[in-house]
Amino acid sequence: MSSSATKLDEEQHGSASQTDSNSPAAANGVETYFDEKIPIPEGDTDPNACFGTGFSFRKLWAFTGPGFLMSIAYLDPGNVESDLQSGSLAGFKLLWLLLLAHILGLLMQRLAARLGVVSGQHLAEVCSKLYPRVPRFILWLMIEIAIIGSDMQEVIGTAIALNLISNGVMPLWAGVLVTIVDTFTFLLIEECGLRKLEAFFGALITVMAVTFGYEYVTVKPDQGQVLKGMFVPWCSGCGSEQLEQAVGIIGAVIMPHNIYLHSALVRSRSVNRRSKRAVREANFYFFFEAGIALFVSFLINMFVVSVFAEGYFGKDPQTVYNACVAAGNPHADVFKNSSSDMDIFRGGVFLGCEFGIACMYIWALGILAAGQSSTMTGTYAGQFVMEGFLDLKWKKYQRVLLTRTIAILPTVFLAVFAGRDQLTSLNDLLNVLMSLQLPFALIPVLTFTASKRVMGKSFVNGPANSIVTAALAVAVIGINLYFVQLSVSALPKLWYIYLPVSVAIILYLLFILFLVWWCLIELGFTVLLFGLPGDRFGFPSEDTRHLFADYDEDGGRVAEAAVNDG
Repeated sequence: MSSSATKLDEEQHGSASQTDSNSPAAANGVETYFDEKIPIPEGDTDPNACFGTGFSFRKLWAFTGPGFLMSIAYLDPGNVESDLQSGSLAGFKLLWLLLLAHILGLLMQRLAARLGVVSGQHLAEVCSKLYPRVPRFILWLMIEIAIIGSDMQEVIGTAIALNLISNGVMPLWAGVLVTIVDTFTFLLIEECGLRKLEAFFGALITVMAVTFGYEYVTVKPDQGQVLKGMFVPWCSGCGSEQLEQAVGIIGAVIMPHNIYLHSALVRSRSVNRRSKRAVREANFYFFFEAGIALFVSFLINMFVVSVFAEGYFGKDPQTVYNACVAAGNPHADVFKNSSSDMDIFRGGVFLGCEFGIACMYIWALGILAAGQSSTMTGTYAGQFVMEGFLDLKWKKYQRVLLTRTIAILPTVFLAVFAGRDQLTSLNDLLNVLMSLQLPFALIPVLTFTASKRVMGKSFVNGPANSIVTAALAVAVIGINLYFVQLSVSALPKLWYIYLPVSVAIILYLLFILFLVWWCLIELGFTVLLFGLPGDRFGFPSEDTRHLFADYDEDGGRVAEAAVNDG
């Protein structure tokens, strides 16, 4: 085997004796999430362990962390706002869609984790190696837009929470600026160690569970309606508003950059990738942990939907305003001459008016935890994406400074010159933006987890997984086209507006078609090259198709193949 192939093999498969101090990042003084690797305890190596006969809680604990960090993206302020709007507009009728979105999200996160464990590289790195230069640059740009959009939601949520907690003493623009400081504070926590950082974010998830759970217990939703909403997939009597909210749930729950993030986070565990059994075991425990994390995430989201389905659905703003005045709530004016649209600020005020002022402050604390916990996941996602696509290894504080500055500038502008309503409207727009970017994560993760040259014969995606993922990608693209149609129909009928919008839509669809075309070729449909040489499009020739080694049943390697990084 050539020296270049040996070098890449060491990079991909690792070594039992390799230490983190020898990593390139450590040598260059660049801090990454992988500076510390969590060891996996020995023992419980029965080959049937993954099927229940040798389950190890010690190993589950060692693998616990990446899934909960990933699940934070399912609990950011954008998700919370989508939840309360769902409950306010449709009552309990869309809970089944929230449950479905979490199940589909778990399937996507499973693929992302398997890619990271089996290939030894995260999704951005695989995209960088296997896509041509121009498409991978476009992919990087799209995911960066999604990360910045998510960061803006976290900034908005934190600013609104601080405004509520301070009874309006802290203006929105000041709350936005505070988010600069708290992000760098969290970077200091990481210096205490990876496990302590994961525990800290676990504590923030606990805060959300307790605060939103308190609201749920206080409001006392009808449990029969909650169960019916979860398991009866229908929305009787729903109109266009409810339909728009339904399709928006997918974009709010499944975040594109989160798929890239999870494929990288799993590399924080010291898995012996030379052993087929160890890789299979890691896949099992990561999936198990992700399932637990997303179950907790679903419960928290369900709390929010149910609270507003029980408390606000069917009420008019004037009734709520009267209740606020009677309760002496300092923010009662938000319901005076107001539309029935609900957002995270009005949601807190409503709870304070109807169920006691303590509910408003507890709600704000939950929103603050949601915004703060999402901050660092966005930072890590941005770092991994930048390193993977562009091979740029920045220190984390530099990365935070870049993304947070881009996120804060338009948010401060709106907070100073527009107001709270415009900030919350921006939150809705950002949820749509996430949905538009989702195909740029779904199609690549489907492509490479179904590719034998990436996953090997032993771990390549099965037909069922590929079909479900493909169906989800088609559904998301259909949802996006629906959103585009709604947005375009609302635009002024002017040619100089329609022209650039039409060009953008055409380019968006063409790039998706390119990714689908590439996916089909990767899966073996080389007839779609129409007789042209693959390397003309940056696609490797047939003699360099296998990037990774296969394993025999005893964990030994049975094949080595030439590698071409292109």
